[in-house]
Amino acid sequence: MSVRRPPPNGIARQDYDSKKKRKVAEIYQALSSSPIDVAALRRMAISEGGLLTDEIRRKVWPKLLNVSTDDLPPPPEPDLRERSTDYQQVLLDVRRSLRRFPPGMPDEQREGLQEELIDIILQVLERNPQLHYYQGYHDIVVTFLLVVGERLATALVEKLSTHHLRDFMDPTMDNTKHILNYLMPIIDQVNPEVHDFMQSAEVGTIFALSWLITWFGHVLSDFRHVVRLYDFFLACHPLMPIYFAAVIVLYREQEVLDCECDMASVHHLLSQIPQDLPYETLISRAGDLFVQFPPSELAREAAQQQAERTAASTFKDFELASAQQRPDAVLRQRFKERLRLEEPTKSVLTKPRTNRFVKLAVMGLTVALGAAALAVVKSALEWAPKFELQIFP
Repeated sequence: MSVRRPPPNGIARQDYDSKKKRKVAEIYQALSSSPIDVAALRRMAISEGGLLTDEIRRKVWPKLLNVSTDDLPPPPEPDLRERSTDYQQVLLDVRRSLRRFPPGMPDEQREGLQEELIDIILQVLERNPQLHYYQGYHDIVVTFLLVVGERLATALVEKLSTHHLRDFMDPTMDNTKHILNYLMPIIDQVNPEVHDFMQSAEVGTIFALSWLITWFGHVLSDFRHVVRLYDFFLACHPLMPIYFAAVIVLYREQEVLDCECDMASVHHLLSQIPQDLPYETLISRAGDLFVQFPPSELAREAAQQQAERTAASTFKDFELASAQQRPDAVLRQRFKERLRLEEPTKSVLTKPRTNRFVKLAVMGLTVALGAAALAVVKSALEWAPKFELQIFP
């Protein structure tokens, strides 16, 4: 399954095919190295087009997660569902997941995959009792199931759940809220005007909740785009999805600023994610932003966001969204005049900024990440082999 369609122009198509063949050769060379060149595989997963095909993903995704394909979990036991306290909720969510399967797939085949999806989720939860199921988890699991099959998906999802997704699977939403709190500081560093507008609208970050906890699987309709993002996220730091969320908001700058400055209007706009995003450009920008503004530099501002968002109404909004996974359900009619009232003092209250990072890190249209990719890979490699790092100790 190709991520990009070859350009129609004859010369351009020949160039595309040549680059694709060269990349495929480099991927298989990295796979055949002894030891396997995981750093090269990460670069391939990040760079333009990602891992190109599901056949390649079946070989590379286990390497990115350090999962042995020779030691897969056993098949689920017959009474697994009877033992599980999560079975009824998982069953309901999986039954509602019809649109996550390829259109035109025969009902019998889809129903068989849904049964496998249930078993994968329950098996991972039973093997790891410290993990707690959340609505939206199945959107991630089904992506792995469709790409690699049931047994390998079980192994990959288990490793992912105990590392990349670990914070989403705590008994409370505290760490998930903390990750969401990185969104506004990233936006603030790049475009303070958009940041201040969103703050005035009191829109918060709930609109990005389903993006983050499903790795965008729930909100993107084209499976090619979903797996392209998974290539990118698996090769990078666990916080990369929140950087990608930020670049989506920044890409829609004009739409945001043209919107009515109230919570309901801005939330509605941002929660409706466009399906025709320039994914390769946004991936490049997210990588650049991670290099320019790494999590360690944003941690204090993220903590401040948490401290400022402790009002009872805000907390209730978030908890409701967390339970329902439907951001539209928590819209509030909070029409405010704050933007108009604050306008005369904005020039005094807004700290001075420079636009040099905007041109360098955000507006650059380069698809080959270059130094940014190397830095992101370096960060991922520093984190990945240990698999013991707690992002939020």
